[in-house]
This record gives sequence, structure tokens and C-alpha cells, in this order.
Amino acid sequence: MKKEKDILVNGYILSSSVPKKQQVIAFTQDLVDFLFPIVESEVNYEAKHARKLKSLENQFSEIIYAFSEKYKLNEEKIVQQFFSKLDDVKKALLVDAKALLEFDPAAKSLEEVVLTYPGFQATAVYRIAHVLYHLNLPLVPRVMSEWAHSITGIDIHPGATIGIPFLIDHGTGIVIGETAVIGESVKVYQGVTLGGLTVRKDEADTKRHPTIEDNVIIYANSTILGGKTTIGADSIIGGNCFIVESVPANSIVYHQPIITVKNKKDFTEPLNWII
Repeated sequence: MKKEKDILVNGYILSSSVPKKQQVIAFTQDLVDFLFPIVESEVNYEAKHARKLKSLENQFSEIIYAFSEKYKLNEEKIVQQFFSKLDDVKKALLVDAKALLEFDPAAKSLEEVVLTYPGFQATAVYRIAHVLYHLNLPLVPRVMSEWAHSITGIDIHPGATIGIPFLIDHGTGIVIGETAVIGESVKVYQGVTLGGLTVRKDEADTKRHPTIEDNVIIYANSTILGGKTTIGADSIIGGNCFIVESVPANSIVYHQPIITVKNKKDFTEPLNWII
């Protein structure tokens, strides 16, 4: 397989030693489908399973081939290490899916969770990408996570540490940063940000994002920032909270807005505001 030359653009070198984006996306979707074959014939199951696994291994080998020379990667070793962890990834995701089924009264079956829940889809891609992140494979886990972001609206950096199970309800607009640490049985709703305060580039290796301990619920549109911020176990964070300091275990944190309700007949000015 011939490697292309690097390209110089406005003084910056764009390396040709990168995988094709669509190739990574196709592999990710095929891998999720392989882990959760909702409809699978019993006829020749083992043979078909083996063929699919071999096909995935070949896809993955082609993806990391682009890096092998520049980063001195051992392709065979990386393929072996990654695929050896797939059983653990599937077991974790089954726990995630079952927890969502038990938690959400709208969920009618495990198949519904796996096929339709964006929170589960984002978590599935995260758990796959997280393995690659710790194998120090450049770019691939980020391509995976940004693809999941584009189809679910949920942005989970592959470097984040997330316990089992992890429950995302609805999910649109969730952001979880690279150094966030999330415990077991944490529930997160739409619009939640686990982000960083302003950090200089030379502090990129420090912990920049918060720690969420076990059994915490974070309701919609709350923002929790900072690497030193910890939300203690069994706490509830209400909607629309902005938190930059640690919260002890067993806390209830809420924002209480002032909402005024009046009869519109009491207003003498027109109410047809234009924004």
C-alpha cells in the first residue's frame, strides 16, 4: 500500500499519515452493529461471527496502517490489544443498556434502548474510543467521538473516565471533557456540561474537568466546571445550576428562579414583542 506525501499549506504541514475519516466512521458503525446484532440467524452463527470479526480486524488494520510509519506503531499488537478488550466493552454496554431500560419508564425493551437511544449510542462509541485512547492511537478515537457527537448531539471526549453503568436521558447538548471522572450509576440529562475553567495550553496535561462521584443525578442545563470540583456521591444537581466549587456527598443543589405570572389583561402595552 503506497503512502502519500505530506502537504505544505500556509506554512503548516498537513500529514498524509492519517486515516480516511469515512473509513473510521464506517468501522465504528460496523463495530457497534457487530457488538449488538439485534437480528441474528442461528444458522451458521459461529462461522458468520468469525467472518465478521475477521472483516473488522482487516478494516482496523487498514485504518492504523496510515500511522504505522510516522508513529512507529506495531499494527499487529494494536489490533490484538484492541480486539481482546471487546468482550469487556460489550459487557459494560449491556449494563448501561439494562440500567436505562430499568430507569426510563418510556423504554419498552432492550432492543429499543440499543437501536434508538442517542445516549446509549454516544456511550457505546465512547467506550470503544476510550480503549483506543489508552492504546495511544492518534486521531482515531477523536474521529469516532466527533462522529457520535454529530449524530447524537452528545460530545464525550474519549479520554474521560466513566463508570458503569452510565445513564444519559435525552442527551442533546451534553459536553463531557477529556479529564472528567464520572463514577458508577450517574444519570445525566440534556444540556449538561462537565467542562474546564480557563486553562493555559501548557497545562493541558493537568486535570481540567470535574469529578462526579457515584449515584449522582445532574438535571438539564447544569454546568459544572473545574478540575478541582467534585460532586459528592448520592447528590442531586437540579436544572440550570452553575457550579465551580465542590459539593459534599448527599447534597441537593438547585437554582431557584423568580417566575412571575400575571393576567395579560392587566398589561396596557402591546405584547407582540419582536426578537
